Amino acid sequence: MTPSLLELLRSVDTPTVCNAIEVAQGKRGFNAFTRGSMLCSAPDEPAIVGYARTAKIAAVSPPTEAPDVIRERRMSYYKYMAQGPTPSVAVIEDTDDPNCIGAYWGEINTTVHKGFGMSGALTNGVMRDLGDLPDGFPVVAGSIGPSHGFVHVKEINTPVTVFHLTVDPGDLVHADRHGALVIPIEVVDELEAAIRKLLQTERIVLDAAVKDGFDFQSFETAWSEFEKSRT
Repeated sequence: MTPSLLELLRSVDTPTVCNAIEVAQGKRGFNAFTRGSMLCSAPDEPAIVGYARTAKIAAVSPPTEAPDVIRERRMSYYKYMAQGPTPSVAVIEDTDDPNCIGAYWGEINTTVHKGFGMSGALTNGVMRDLGDLPDGFPVVAGSIGPSHGFVHVKEINTPVTVFHLTVDPGDLVHADRHGALVIPIEVVDELEAAIRKLLQTERIVLDAAVKDGFDFQSFETAWSEFEKSRT
């Protein structure tokens, strides 16, 4: 991922990237994206872009393993999150889904992960401390809640599933208020050009629609030009 692609990805929303992937692939049908409504802690901040650092947690019930095992895994988790290629994003599956109650992402954890240089978090679980989370570290989560429950790390560096999206460690993730997707590795080299082409072609219809005197005839003309530009 080049610096210019990273800057561009951060400046556009996830639906734009979703469409641009199809432009790069030359067909419709891309489906590596989340399903259902998600919540974003900072909907007005730039999109989350990064290579996935993955883990699984649980919080409804106390852990059954020995405390020293849980403690060692917790420290291994933080070491893992602090290392690896950047930019990075924490992708955490709460295995209590659909009954998640443990807010893993609060003021402390978000500040720590931001300090590691990570760009944000994606989870099917819970976030809290809204208003106290640090700027520059958005969280896209399944819900908001007040308690951390018995939250503990169960697995590290493993494939995870968040809102029907499976994410492998190292996958390139794009996320914002709309949800998240995994960018296929085979389109990365073409993605910047695809995004710019998409933005340019969309202006054909958008610019026409806001002009004085816009009517069906002018729409039909603009739409014909729009369709030609996409082929």
